[in-house]
Amino acid sequence: MSAIGQPLDRVDGLLKVTGQARYAGEFAEDGLLHGSVVSSNIAKGRVIRIDASKALALPGVVMVLDHLNRPKLASYDDSYADADAADGSPFRPLYNDRVLYSGQPLALVIADNLELARHAGSLVQIEYAAEPAETDLLALQGQAHLSPQTPPTPRGNFQAEWTGAATRLDLHYSTPIEHHNPMEPHASTVLYQPDGTLHIHDKTQGPQNCQAYVQKVFGLDKSQVRIFAAFVGGAFGSGLRPQYQLPLAVMASLALKRSVRVTLTRQQMFTFGYRPRTLQRLQLGAAANGRLLALGHTAIGQTSRFEDFSEHVVEWSGMLYHCDNVQLTYKLVPLDVFTPLDVRAPGAALGVVGLECAMDELACALGIDPVQLRLINYAERNQNEDKPWSSKALRECYSEGAERFGWSQRNPEPRSMRDGRQLIGWGMAGGVWEALQMKASAKARIDHLGKLTVSSATTDIGTGTYTVMAQIAAQASGVPVGDVTFLLGDSSLPTAPLQGGSFTVSSVGSAVQQACEALNATLLDIARRTYPAFKDAESARFENGQLHAGDQHISLAQLVQDSGEQALEVQVDCEPGKQREGYACATHSAVFVEVRVDEDLGTIKVSRVVSAIAAGRVVNPKMARSQILGGVVWGIGMALHEETQIDHQLGRYMNHSLAEYHIPVNADIGEIDVLFVEERDEIVNALGSKGVGEIGIVGVAAAVANAVYHATGKRVRDFPVTLDKVF
Repeated sequence: MSAIGQPLDRVDGLLKVTGQARYAGEFAEDGLLHGSVVSSNIAKGRVIRIDASKALALPGVVMVLDHLNRPKLASYDDSYADADAADGSPFRPLYNDRVLYSGQPLALVIADNLELARHAGSLVQIEYAAEPAETDLLALQGQAHLSPQTPPTPRGNFQAEWTGAATRLDLHYSTPIEHHNPMEPHASTVLYQPDGTLHIHDKTQGPQNCQAYVQKVFGLDKSQVRIFAAFVGGAFGSGLRPQYQLPLAVMASLALKRSVRVTLTRQQMFTFGYRPRTLQRLQLGAAANGRLLALGHTAIGQTSRFEDFSEHVVEWSGMLYHCDNVQLTYKLVPLDVFTPLDVRAPGAALGVVGLECAMDELACALGIDPVQLRLINYAERNQNEDKPWSSKALRECYSEGAERFGWSQRNPEPRSMRDGRQLIGWGMAGGVWEALQMKASAKARIDHLGKLTVSSATTDIGTGTYTVMAQIAAQASGVPVGDVTFLLGDSSLPTAPLQGGSFTVSSVGSAVQQACEALNATLLDIARRTYPAFKDAESARFENGQLHAGDQHISLAQLVQDSGEQALEVQVDCEPGKQREGYACATHSAVFVEVRVDEDLGTIKVSRVVSAIAAGRVVNPKMARSQILGGVVWGIGMALHEETQIDHQLGRYMNHSLAEYHIPVNADIGEIDVLFVEERDEIVNALGSKGVGEIGIVGVAAAVANAVYHATGKRVRDFPVTLDKVF
């Protein structure tokens, strides 16, 4: 039986539900010290004086670090070794007396226990010279400059075609700041070894990225730093860059030559990266039959004063639909805030909101069904790159999703469908996400008992990486899944990219597959040299822990023993295949949503969602479905709930807790139906898999907003769509 395609349970599930899985802030050691971060309460200015005398007077308080007494660092400059860095000068905690944003770490209190460290932190007194801060994107949008990440070159003559189009729409949308808020807060436990090396348990999506960062900043040899991240309690992009608790913990550990843990509070989880606020303008020009003649998408996003954070916000508008006259513009406004960071489906989750709401408005203006309008403008090629798709089953997503949802029963007239006092609305949207593959390495090792261990320095941020890689290894090696162990979350393992962008399966999975195939070649060579029956066998297959040729078979364990070794191992380096170069590769989706809006109260409930996904070969349908479910729930949150609110007079977030930062709960979620349409792709990678981590959220917020319009006749373009805006 094929291991790939089976809905296996998580191999790490038992450890998680029994509490045996330990996270970055849960590794204990005798004498472990605890650090508590003291944060700025102004948004801009200078530190005049830090008085830590009251904190240091407490028994058990060991040290208070600030910019004046921190250890001298080898490379506290602009050349950080950070694989996910933005253009500019990265933030450096405790660098100097400058305050760049509210919540900036200004001191670190180290004490015998966490409670004492937190209390001592409250006694640290900081005197500031405050300066006026600017944190409002809306007020400063006129100061926007072009992003260093240039969108695709304009094609055709957008302005002329838009001006002359029979139907023209000029629409403005806005999306708010959102924060990742994974369940596990960021933490770093630095275990100081007797020989001076550092074993660091960090909440990260890239152990080797953090290793390179620590090595560079602190002037250490690679052998002196080892990063572990065996379990990560959600990240969604918040662990792509090393966050400031990591260098602070390392500073303290090196200064004291002791083990130190620094854990951020939930409030401090709002003091680093986030999804940036955007202002978007969509200009659509169409013929009477619905064909797009011109499409313009301009987005303005916020960034920090010290980095230009760029993401692909507008590119999707040039690839999801066929249009020969396209103009895409992306601008940034520097503010006195921290730098934004990738958040699930970065750029696409934002840009597709504007695009798909605008397409719904165009469908209404033309009197064309929203699904039919998308089919009229179906893109057979990615016009941004002028390449054909390696595969694209988006038509099937539209048709199968619409059939499952019952879309044909929709009355297109707003406010025409109801159930008593509840207005019912049906909306839909399409989605796209790039299917990338990065360089990766993997090692496969089989021992004399026939047990297979495969390893790579990736992470599992809740996506099911442990399980999926075990399935890929089992399929490629012929070893039963139960006899396969996958090792990850250790910077000393073979090289792997950051886990993000939905490219882990295609990148690390391809390396795992190649490593197992190379190991099989070694085993087959041993069999041919050792057993006459296998010497001239033209075909051989590996299955159920055995090598088969004709009616002959022998266990893989026996072949290892025949080699005279306790184990055999192979390591491979894998990179994207040449066959990808002539094609564009992407996942696609179609999302159908039903909302119920109380006519008297204005409350909105998403009662049904159908999400149809085209993602190539699905390695584990259970894991993949869970990823889509999570994406849909977050998309509902984007549409109706999430918004980090800022007091612009103070430059400070007001709702920096899970009590006041609204996210969907069980009562907010109705039925979610996920279907994977069949899609074969022999170009994207040897597995034929495109990844599903990001695509689940793309288009959901727009589909909800479109459904709210259909229910109420009220078009809300300022997200989130809250009841006050509907009223």
